[in-house]
Amino acid sequence: MAYKERVESDELKIFRILNNHMTLPSKEKQIYSNLEKGYKGEVMFDQITEGLDKSKFLILNDLLLETNSTTFQIDSSIISQENFLPCEVKNFEGDYYYKSDHFYVMNDNEIQSPLDQIKRSDTLLRQLFQKKKHSISIKSNVFFVNPAFTLYQAPLDKPIIYPTQLNKFFEELNAKSSILKDNHYELANILVKEHKTLSPYTRLPPYNYAQLKKGLSCGLCHSLKVSSDGTIIVCHSCGCVESVEDGILRSVRELQLLFPNIIITTNLIFEWCKVIESRKQIRRILKKHYEACRRGKYTYYE
Repeated sequence: MAYKERVESDELKIFRILNNHMTLPSKEKQIYSNLEKGYKGEVMFDQITEGLDKSKFLILNDLLLETNSTTFQIDSSIISQENFLPCEVKNFEGDYYYKSDHFYVMNDNEIQSPLDQIKRSDTLLRQLFQKKKHSISIKSNVFFVNPAFTLYQAPLDKPIIYPTQLNKFFEELNAKSSILKDNHYELANILVKEHKTLSPYTRLPPYNYAQLKKGLSCGLCHSLKVSSDGTIIVCHSCGCVESVEDGILRSVRELQLLFPNIIITTNLIFEWCKVIESRKQIRRILKKHYEACRRGKYTYYE
């Protein structure tokens, strides 16, 4: 288990909900696609780093840090005895080429250089470590995890690990001697404490409750093609089955994520879920898991 586990960002969760309940504009549709693909690549990377000896290495996933009023993100970080290893994970797919320190898709469109990203992060990390009075060597790498990725004219002198090199890289790292001391755990704890849960770079489209398509979504594939017999919820897209209670509670969490100030009532959840025909059932489940409060003539739940 990693010292800091990876969790899906609120931005990705909200995009996923919105994608089910409205038609995303083309720009936001692409942002959402990139977020899903990026997260999938990071999970692939986590499966590899899980093989590292946890007595020799500390793994901190998905750090969002700030120094000198500048925010930066590190997909994964590995602390060893001698080095701090930031890992920039890329789930690029298809053919790219490298030329004069720049990255291009084969249609000649330039993309942001991952090498520039780690250079910027390294500078900010050194500033943060200096502030916290920690001295450790920083050795960053860009990891391309998708086996369908090819980089033509690939440079030999850059900190890039290609899909075919991943296993060998971590096997060699795992074989190295590394003794963790109190200062390593102290650094890890500082970084976890410094981690920001809210990103200033969220790129969500405008939305409101009235415009969203109502309906309970599948907990597995997120489809709205579900039905309920009052006991279970069945997805007609992937076949997933879950209890009505789990589905209602998940819907409450969705609404609270979309609208942090929304007031949860029986009628609201009845309208949002759509396929649950019994208001009494919804009320019973809300009472079981939330505190019922009165405001005038109606009851809401906190």
